[in-house]
Amino acid sequence: MNMADIISNGEAKLENETRQRFINEYLQDKTDKYDSRDVERLQKDDALAGCYLQWRLQNVDDALKMIDESFQWRKEFRVNDLTECSIPRWMFETGAVYLHGYDKEGNKLFWFKVKLHVKDAKTVVDKKRYVAFWLERYAKREPGMPLTVVFDMTDSGLSNIDMDFVKYIINCFKVYYPKFLSKMILYEMPWIMSAAWRIVKTWLGPEAISKLKFVGKNEVQEYIDAEHLPTHMGGTDTFKYSYPPLPDDDFQTPMCENGPIVSEDETESKEDAESESKDTLDSSQNEEQIKKSKKVSFLEESLKLDECDKVDSTSRTKTAKKPVTVFKGPLLHISPAEELNFGSKDCERKSLIVLNNVTKNLVAFKVRTTAPEKYRVKPSNSSFEPGTSLDIVVSLHGGFEASPQDRFLVMAAEMDQSTGAGTPDLSQFWKEVPKTKVMEHRLRCHVTQNSKPMSLLLDENPLHSNIKNNQEDLHSKIIRLLASNKRCEEQIDECLWFQKMLMGLVSLLMAITCSALYLLYTDRSRL
Repeated sequence: MNMADIISNGEAKLENETRQRFINEYLQDKTDKYDSRDVERLQKDDALAGCYLQWRLQNVDDALKMIDESFQWRKEFRVNDLTECSIPRWMFETGAVYLHGYDKEGNKLFWFKVKLHVKDAKTVVDKKRYVAFWLERYAKREPGMPLTVVFDMTDSGLSNIDMDFVKYIINCFKVYYPKFLSKMILYEMPWIMSAAWRIVKTWLGPEAISKLKFVGKNEVQEYIDAEHLPTHMGGTDTFKYSYPPLPDDDFQTPMCENGPIVSEDETESKEDAESESKDTLDSSQNEEQIKKSKKVSFLEESLKLDECDKVDSTSRTKTAKKPVTVFKGPLLHISPAEELNFGSKDCERKSLIVLNNVTKNLVAFKVRTTAPEKYRVKPSNSSFEPGTSLDIVVSLHGGFEASPQDRFLVMAAEMDQSTGAGTPDLSQFWKEVPKTKVMEHRLRCHVTQNSKPMSLLLDENPLHSNIKNNQEDLHSKIIRLLASNKRCEEQIDECLWFQKMLMGLVSLLMAITCSALYLLYTDRSRL
């Protein structure tokens, strides 16, 4: 057994211990203390228990306290039942809080427009539920993916600071949604608010404090590319918040090999479908190979492929590796579970999504992406039989490169017997199917960094490895030194400011004293 297996087994034991102790110590005669849906999820979801343990450094006692506090909050705010309709409409219309864009690491940006927030005791509960709505919505859509919080303090002042609300936001990431925070960017914080943020730092743990990034217009692009920054931050994003609809759903219809696919809002003819099925995935592949690559393979027959199918499988996956991880949904099992891998080599410019229909009916699916101009998806909108699997080829188009900010959305819905009879009209089906019956799963892109053969040889050299480690140590020390230097500069600036204030006060005091002495002297002269 290798070290990875030992660590994995240790983590599994801690997760089981956490679950069992939660039942024994926290659920006895307190079944109404929590929402039963949260308790059930804790028992079934290994990732949830693991998140609390990781955030509390594998300390079961601390993790249990955190789970208790988190679950009580979820019941108090009825988080599992939060919907767009349960939040006052005016909150969405203000645009003070929303999700939009990505940072350089591919994490979604959670925007807080501080100048639009006004402290009001009458609306504070609704505001807290509003933040919970966004966090829960994101947690369900992209489980396990962190967020980058951006406090845009442009044109804000003391009237916009609500310490209770800020503490609540911090608790959301510290307790209620562990491992959710990638970093917290504070843009253009006015000096008058620095005292308030000193108080805020006392509420954060050491790990969370390291995630705080105080930036101005010159530094913000270290963390967020210009294309995801508004123009007042020096970016090129022309996005303007408006409601409805909600701004976080930025998935669009992808392109097929020879242009846009027929969307769900257009009429699909049988001839169009046949034409699309004949589009080539690669100019070197002939029509016979493509027809074979489009075949749907039954799971129970996967071990009985004939020689022709083997040739077909080889040609289809020649430039796209079969994914290993699996997401198990109610309608489809989807591989990979979280990431599509792309690289700069020709063989890494394609990636596979494998769908398995685990229902007893036809399942319709479609694939959408946040970067439709970059990718070609084949097939991107179709249906397939129960108990079968289907390969979807996602390929980069032209000279485009994959980015960690790119996302894919797989949507699926079960078709009943009457709908699936004959050739199904997918266009009409997607118009009529209720949203509650649509399964959604999101995939992000992972860009692999290719090393040159010589660098691989050097990495195997112990001497080079030591030099590399020393360079990394030196680099980290320089970064820490620069950070300390920046903090010193900030403290010096504050000291200079206080010095100027004191000089001003002393000058004012001397002026008052001189005026008083002058008045006293003139009064005595008159006498």
